[in-house]
Amino acid sequence: MRRLHYGFFIGVHDQGLSMRGNGYIDPETGRQWMVKNDRPNFGFHVGVLGELKLHQYVSLRLQPTLYFGSKHLAFHDQQTGTNLSQDMKSTYIALPVLAKVAAPRWNNYRPYVVAGVNPMYDLTTGKHTLLRTNPLSVNLEIGIGCDFYLPFFKLIPELKFSIGLADILDHKREDLKEASDIIYTRSVDRATSNMVTLTLYFE
Repeated sequence: MRRLHYGFFIGVHDQGLSMRGNGYIDPETGRQWMVKNDRPNFGFHVGVLGELKLHQYVSLRLQPTLYFGSKHLAFHDQQTGTNLSQDMKSTYIALPVLAKVAAPRWNNYRPYVVAGVNPMYDLTTGKHTLLRTNPLSVNLEIGIGCDFYLPFFKLIPELKFSIGLADILDHKREDLKEASDIIYTRSVDRATSNMVTLTLYFE
């Protein structure tokens, strides 16, 4: 019943990139590359939680979080059938701000929904090679969970979906000097982040 309370959480997630190709063909070689996020990319995350009660059923959450994981990309040459891959390791610092709307408590259970925005900063983008993303991204998040009231704390499982709101592909690759290297970036019009998280909170 406290107006302000705290907790911590741990969880696993699947992070990826949604990419829109443009069919770009290298005018010199005639090669055309297609790229996709070709497999699940599991990682883990940890953080702390601060929750401010605004109403009997509504509260505001602030959740500083660290995400550790990677995104695996597969490149396919339409002309020769050549395949390349890139493992984009990511370490995100995030500060989600979410609104929580809960149902009335029933015995020791209380389901809820959450929604909000999650600004994230990737500390490892400078190490990316074929494709590079900008470090800052902003995601829209929505999820569901349930409070389980135990004798000394609340245990809260939560499933949440995160969708990137803007293109995070670095289109200006001044670090690439060869035309054969920049073709991968030119083959993608837009890239947005996405993530599915499963989290256990302890409050």
